[in-house]
Amino acid sequence: MPLALAALALGGFGIGVTEFAAMGLLRAIADDFGLTEPQAGHVISAYALGVVVGAPLLTVWTSRWRRRTLLLALMGLFAVGNVAAAFAPSAGLLVAARFVAGIPHGAYFGVASLVAASLAGAGKQARAVALVLLGLSVANVVGVPAATWLGEAVGWQAAFLAVGAIGLVTVAAIATLVPEPPGAGDPVHAREELGALARPQVLATLAVGCVGFGGMFAVYTYIQWTMVDVAGISPRWMPAVLALYGLGMVTGNLAGGVIADRDLDRGLVGTTVFMISVLALFSVAAHNPVTALVGLFLVGTTGAALVPGLQARLMAVAGRGQTLAAALNHSALNVANALGAWIGGVVIAAGFGYTSPALAGAGLAALGLAILAPAARAARQQASR
Repeated sequence: MPLALAALALGGFGIGVTEFAAMGLLRAIADDFGLTEPQAGHVISAYALGVVVGAPLLTVWTSRWRRRTLLLALMGLFAVGNVAAAFAPSAGLLVAARFVAGIPHGAYFGVASLVAASLAGAGKQARAVALVLLGLSVANVVGVPAATWLGEAVGWQAAFLAVGAIGLVTVAAIATLVPEPPGAGDPVHAREELGALARPQVLATLAVGCVGFGGMFAVYTYIQWTMVDVAGISPRWMPAVLALYGLGMVTGNLAGGVIADRDLDRGLVGTTVFMISVLALFSVAAHNPVTALVGLFLVGTTGAALVPGLQARLMAVAGRGQTLAAALNHSALNVANALGAWIGGVVIAAGFGYTSPALAGAGLAALGLAILAPAARAARQQASR
């Protein structure tokens, strides 16, 4: 099982690198194609759109596929999208390639989470899911800085080509190390997958991801301005600052799996309350370089700690629609990305300063708690009946 989980986490690592490293390569891409900053931003938004669209469509379309076969196909498509981006001769084709690369993102994490949980068995499922998602967190510590350096040293095309190679290695690793999970021979029909969307607990959990998780992105999107202009940290230290944030994500990811296995709903509620506190305090802590770094680490920790629990909760409440529900979690998180970035931009543009996104993020997290707490209470009451 550890080797199988490592193979699945490798795919998450590649996905994390291509999602976040593109932000550090935008200037080079814009210079190559003669794009303005907003036009270059389409490279980012196209990937996010691919995630949001691809997760439900692929999951329903492939509902009767064997999960191991589906994982191989998804990582193959991911590799193709990144290699195509590396060789794109125009900005339009680059945007199209990024859209293709984003399509397998949500479905991959959804299916990989289900496979990991089935291999781990009862009582360890959330931790197994957390180990799969660990690849995404480690990417922010190691992969994103490395890909950014490679893109600056050789050209942005080399970074996408390297991610494509990671995708191909993942295909080989899954084919060699990941077995077909127990019970996977029982096919799930598309209508059964779609039935998950009729479950109030599924919709509530997705809403928590869309809204509550947006608080972290409200801070992360504008972190360079906050750390340089408010905390007074030199711009040359930003790679180390972002690596610290990534370490917080790794810590939170592992802690979130343990917490969710012990008590899923209470763990999610407690983590969300902690996130609200951390985001609110960060608006004050950001004025000092030391406290700003501590606060940023905790923002990454609390944000990442939510993800395994949300993933595990969706799998627990979705009935036969587990794959779709688990995949939609990543669509929800990308909606949170867009929502947090937009809310943060609104409060900055209104003149409230670079610490205001943290307070706005605390508000988003509080709204997520307002959705989560009643859903958890209803689930407890139903279980007791």
